[in-house]
Amino acid sequence: MTTFEIANRLKELCSKGEYETAQLQLFADNVVSIEPMESEFFEKETTGLQNIIEKGHKFEKIVQEMHATAISEPLVTGNIIAFTLTIDVTMKGQPRQTIGELCVYHVKDGKIIKEEFFM
Repeated sequence: MTTFEIANRLKELCSKGEYETAQLQLFADNVVSIEPMESEFFEKETTGLQNIIEKGHKFEKIVQEMHATAISEPLVTGNIIAFTLTIDVTMKGQPRQTIGELCVYHVKDGKIIKEEFFM
């Protein structure tokens, strides 16, 4: 797949909340995920597809209710994909909140090799 095709497929799957499907289809086995900061739930950096999938499961466990998700059209340049992600969410034990992120993906040999989130 080209970077542009990966970007469109990533947006399509994430728009439907199919994050794990996106990871399984589009991520390299040795992919690296970088969060804006380390927290009690997530490390700053996670390496490996299975570890990133598990990180997604941890996130699902702390969500009480996902009210809405909005994803911008992807921007693609060379081997880089970027889009904004906004979620309207109630986390367990917290008030409802809106969280916005800039999501950046690096592609090599037809697979995403790195994802990085900025808040």
